[in-house]
Amino acid sequence: MARFSPLRRTLAVSAAVAIGCAGFGAGILPASAQPIKVPAEKSNPAPNSEATVKIGPPVADEAYDQFIVTYKASAQNAGKSGRAKAWGKAAQEAGVSVKELRSMATGSFVVKSNKELKGKDADAFMEDMAKSGLIEAIEPDAMMKISMTPNDTRYAEQWHYSGTNGMRLPSAWDTSTGSGSVVAVLDTGITLHSDLNTNVLPGYDFVSNATSARDGNGRDSNAQDQGDWYAAGECGGSDSGNSSWHGTHVAGTVAAVTDNGKGVAGVAPDAKLLPVRVLAKCGGSLSDISDAIIWASGGYVPGVPTNTNPADTINMSLGGGGACGTTYQAAIDTAVSRGTSVIVAAGNESQNASNVRPANCSNVVVVAASNPSGGPSFYTNYGSAIDVTAPGGDTRYAGQGVLSTINTGSTTPSAEGYAFYQGTSMATPHVAGMVALMKSKSPSLSPAQVETALKNGTRAMPAGCSIGCGTGLVDAAKIMNSLGGTTPDPDPEPEPSGNLLKNPGFEDGSTGWTANRSDTFETGSAARTGNGLAGLNGWGNSNTYTLDQKVTIPSSASSAELKFHLRVLTDETTTSYAYDKISVQVIDGYGTYNMGSWSNLDAGTSYQERTVNLNNFRGKTVTLRFKGVEDSAKATVFRIDDASVSAN
Repeated sequence: MARFSPLRRTLAVSAAVAIGCAGFGAGILPASAQPIKVPAEKSNPAPNSEATVKIGPPVADEAYDQFIVTYKASAQNAGKSGRAKAWGKAAQEAGVSVKELRSMATGSFVVKSNKELKGKDADAFMEDMAKSGLIEAIEPDAMMKISMTPNDTRYAEQWHYSGTNGMRLPSAWDTSTGSGSVVAVLDTGITLHSDLNTNVLPGYDFVSNATSARDGNGRDSNAQDQGDWYAAGECGGSDSGNSSWHGTHVAGTVAAVTDNGKGVAGVAPDAKLLPVRVLAKCGGSLSDISDAIIWASGGYVPGVPTNTNPADTINMSLGGGGACGTTYQAAIDTAVSRGTSVIVAAGNESQNASNVRPANCSNVVVVAASNPSGGPSFYTNYGSAIDVTAPGGDTRYAGQGVLSTINTGSTTPSAEGYAFYQGTSMATPHVAGMVALMKSKSPSLSPAQVETALKNGTRAMPAGCSIGCGTGLVDAAKIMNSLGGTTPDPDPEPEPSGNLLKNPGFEDGSTGWTANRSDTFETGSAARTGNGLAGLNGWGNSNTYTLDQKVTIPSSASSAELKFHLRVLTDETTTSYAYDKISVQVIDGYGTYNMGSWSNLDAGTSYQERTVNLNNFRGKTVTLRFKGVEDSAKATVFRIDDASVSAN
């Protein structure tokens, strides 16, 4: 079987003894040296050819002076001088000198060159290493950032990001946080807020009516929200209203400062916000809004200074009745022609969105609202005009609105704060922020390509939608995967038995599974049934194996569980300490959860069925991971066969 055998440990130890005992004379070992027992059914690794070497590609525009190398099991590679032969010619060709820095817990080694290699040079260096015939894998030792799980104190209340029926944002943040993107928020303006200020660019006030603007003049460069409160009878009705701070709430959803230990997270936390004030007391005029659209995209507006920070994306959480009209459409078309995506709210009247503008305009992305149950919100507009749906919340129930930044003043600005709002106004900035993530990753995307990617990057409404919710609920992880240049893994097809796993008995080798070591997949009489199995660890030195498969657990299931058969073979003699362990983990994009573990203490002569409860992951697509970790002493091998995930 093609795997690392404890025999490699034997060779490595023998080499170390020969060096450490040179004073004893050739062929003489210390009295304490004992032969190493090998678990049954292990064998020497099959030779690897150059064609099987795994080469990790460098990231575009990044340079590296360190590489991670996994060597083949051989006596030559047991010593540093032997391993150095793997890079001799490669270093000469690249014009660098190389040294070995350290070994790793995985059994690999870190090597360092005296200068950085980038792009084709890094590729060539790694390919030349592969030609040495001494290695199994090599990849750049890339700089990683923390996998984002924000520490914002109220992040846990933002169900709309990572909850079962949210946008699945955490996985997307591993790819992009919106750096370099600019989102224009055409709204009531913005108030000072410590969870926003760092991301706010100089904006503009397009409210031309000084009375409505409450700032003593017409248009000016101050985009601060002065409050949109109104007295009874002022806005065509008998009622009165407090200031909404609507623009501040929308801005927080787009790009609140994240991982700052306070408040909330934004969809695109490293994007920049361009506040454009178009709404004030009693609303905003079509002419002001249309000028603002053109200005925000970098176009010329008479009498207004040029916008030096043209927006990639415009968020318009606003609307009114009537047909789109030539003014709105011309402004939108101008913005789109400049490469700016225009994201608009569907409206909150529980009617067909084709009756309201700008949702009925062309060249816009129209967003409907969903509730925490995964269905359309009770107020959302709907119909054929809808492109996609995003979380908009339902404040009829505690904690089920969309939480974001506000000001606490009832009329004029006062202190900063946070509040739950509901509406397609809240759904729209989720999508605008999503576009900022997309444009940060792929700046050349045109508005048409953005719209296509958004529509293709949805999942079916978890609770269904019969009224017209576009292509479904925006799925951030799915969208960012599609922009990564690889095709996202399809949802696993159930086996005839109802098993949600692909290739559960490993009869088709690695099909359906992803492993960090090619020797994980074995064949032979060691299988519980059939001919295939998975074998983790068994080296007798420090190493880690992972074996993954993605699986979608239906939200309609009343229960879900993983079952698999495990056999543990070990050389460990202790009856009290778990030196070598295998864990079952579930990764859902928000976190990694340890669901159960076994060790050398569970060694036995036969397979034992193990069960893991997956009820907490219903309605999610998760990665199931078997993770084996072996220490630097005696060998333990973990054998897995006949796995299943059932949902009833």
